[in-house]
Order: sequence, then C-alpha cells, then structure tokens
Amino acid sequence: MKFPLLSATALAATLALAPLTTGAMAAVDASAYREMERFMDVYNRVKADYVDRVTDEQLIKGAIDGMLAALDPHSGYVDASDFENLRIQTEGNYGGLGLTVSLEDGAVKVIAPQEDSPAWRAGVKTGDYITHINGKLIYGGTLDEAVAQMRGKPGSKLNITLVRPGRDKPIELSLVRELIVQRPVKWEVKGDVGYVNINTFSETTGADTRAAMVAIEKSLGHRPLGYVVDLRSNGGGLLTQAIEVADVFLESGEVVSQRGREKGDVERYYAKPGDMAHGLPIIVLTDSGTASASEIVAGAIQDHHRGLVMGERTFGKGSVQTLLQLGPTTALRLTTARYYTPSGRSVQEGGIEPDLAVPQISDPDYKSRPVFREADLRRHLINEVKADDRILEEDTKDDPRFAATAESLEKDGIDDFQLWYALKTVARLGGPAQVAAVTASMKKDLAAK
Repeated sequence: MKFPLLSATALAATLALAPLTTGAMAAVDASAYREMERFMDVYNRVKADYVDRVTDEQLIKGAIDGMLAALDPHSGYVDASDFENLRIQTEGNYGGLGLTVSLEDGAVKVIAPQEDSPAWRAGVKTGDYITHINGKLIYGGTLDEAVAQMRGKPGSKLNITLVRPGRDKPIELSLVRELIVQRPVKWEVKGDVGYVNINTFSETTGADTRAAMVAIEKSLGHRPLGYVVDLRSNGGGLLTQAIEVADVFLESGEVVSQRGREKGDVERYYAKPGDMAHGLPIIVLTDSGTASASEIVAGAIQDHHRGLVMGERTFGKGSVQTLLQLGPTTALRLTTARYYTPSGRSVQEGGIEPDLAVPQISDPDYKSRPVFREADLRRHLINEVKADDRILEEDTKDDPRFAATAESLEKDGIDDFQLWYALKTVARLGGPAQVAAVTASMKKDLAAK
C-alpha cells in the first residue's frame, strides 16, 4: 500500500508505511551498471584516501541524500530521528517554542509559528532565520540539532537570535518553553459568523473539522451567517484528510485528482453527498504559507464556486509524496505524482490566486518581508501547463480599502486585518449590528493578549 503525503515541509503527519519492492531492479540495463561501477570507483577512492577515516554508513547515507536531493525539494531519506520528530509532532505534546522549521543552505528557517505558542506571541514570523540559540551560532549544523536545542522542559528559558529579511539588525528574543499541545483544528464564534482555523492535516483533521461545525451551531443555537475557514500558514499533511475537509463543505463532485508518470495512471477522489455548511457562504483565507493539502481544499472550494478564496496567492506545491518503508525506522519519501484541482488546474509553481486579494496590512513588515514559495526552491517540478495572466490582470493602482497602517489598525483593535476583513464580509449579510459584533470580538481578543 502506498501512502500519499501532501506537505510543504517533511514529516507533518502520522504515516502508514509500505514495503519497498524490488521489481524496478528488472529495468536496470547495462548503462546503469556502468554508472554503478563509476560510483564504486569514487566510493573506494574516498574510503581509501580521504584525509579523515570515514565509515561505510557515512558514505552510503551521503550518497542516498545526494541522489534524492538531485530529484526535487520534497524527496528525501527518512531516518530514525525523523521518525521520532514525526511521532512528537502528530501523537504527543512536547516542551518547546511551537515552531515548524526547515533547513535552507545550512540556515534554520521558520516555516510557521504555531498559534498561541511562545514563538507566536513573541512575534516570530514565517521566513525568519534562526542564527543563534543561547548565544551559540547554529548555522551549518543539522536540523535535528537545532530542534533538539529548542525543545526542553516547560518553564525553562532560552534566547534566540533571528535575522529577518528587510530588517537591518538581528532580533534578540528571550523565550520560555511551554507544553505545546497539538490541536489541528480550532473554532470560534465571532458575532454570528463561524470561524474554523485549520493549521495542519494530521490524522484527525477531518473529524475535528466536522466536530467544529457541529460545535459552532450548538454554541449559537442556530446556523451561522456563514463560515471563515483559515488555511493560512498551513503547510499541508495527509491527502486523505484534505479530501475529508473539502468534503465537509461540498455537496458532491470531484475534490482532486492525482496523476503519475504514465498517461493512464490517474486517481480521482470525490465528495460524498451532504454539505455540513448547508450552502451557507464560505470564505477561505490563504497566504504564501498555504501549501499542498491546504491548496487542495482551497482549490476544490474555488473550482466548485462553493466559496470565496481571500488573502494572498498560495505556496504552489502540486506534488504528492509517497513513503516507502526501507527498515523498521527508515523510509524513502519519494515524489510519485502531481495533483490537480477539479477543473484540471495544477497549482505547481503558480499556486492558487485568491478571488479577492487582501494584504496583511496589520503586519508592519508585510511590504518589505520577502515571500518564499515553491517556485523559489531549487529543482522544483515544472508546471507542464502553465498559463500566467497576472501581467494582463495587473492593476497598478493602490486599493483605497487597504490604505490603513498597522499602527492605525492596532488603535482600532485590529491585529489581524485579513481575518477581520473576511469576518466582516460575511457579517455584512446580517447588517451593521453583525459587523459591529465581529469588530467588538476582535478588539476583545486583542485586549486579552
């Protein structure tokens, strides 16, 4: 059994692994054997003449990593420490800062801070680089080493140094570790608007989303005016859970298709009858961190004209990774297919353009902070059918709706402009009183922080 994984960062969810077969060995021809001979010549030369003694394990691990790195950014080797990180992220709670990080050219880069975590409250942002932990330079080390230093006993302190593109000076932060609790779905009621925040696609995300819909109606005592589904900074996860979440909001129809190497290798996935939102208005919030499984949900809702996608263009990861087991605690994470939205669009490279672009003007750095997407990664897959109408559609005039500054918004009690704009859009269906209720709820939340 192959198990598809859709995530912009590795190891985002619990995975069932399948044995790796050796059937492909039959396809090895004479030229491949000649290349293997060349590899063994290099291997033996390094083993015999390198300045320091190296083990077979070091060389084989390096060869495997190099082979997979030559393919695309999302294929890789999963070792025992990766499995432990996976278990912690998906099954258990841990003491730490609440950060999802990756390694980029030897530097530890923040993918996203978890909401309500120490890092999130301290203002750590997507795209920041962590250069020092407790005054010690961590550049050039491994990702596992950096993660191990950031984790620790809840209540213990540590200092980190950040470099933020667009800022002249490093940012020094003193943080206290907390018990980080894994909550893939959170919900709230803002006025008469239901708010569903989905931060990852782990093994319970579909069930948790359905529970959130039930809880919102129960809390109000009636159906809401509509829903805001927040997929911002959601790097993805399990394909099965993306399909389940999309199914919550769709009455029927295709959710996604995935296509492999061969022309006939196509799998399609469909929604089951029944829309838990009862046809009510839906706004899906996206940003540059909305990736992979999140893009499947946003793309399905957009293609079926079931809701409005609002915010910023998504990350643009349109590939599927399959985990193939190599040993008890090791596996091969291999890109095996591309996925397509119901209308046949591939989001690879280009991502999903929002129906209404809304900048995060409550972030004072939003104009100067660089944005990273799939197209910026080395050796990313090329979109085979790529149409770019952005130049034709470009509007160089500033939108007066987005002229406010971060300082003026904070004075008005708004620290998340995109969320406020989405909630207000739905609340207008209930008239001025509902708009006022949403704004009051946002102010109350800001005051509580």
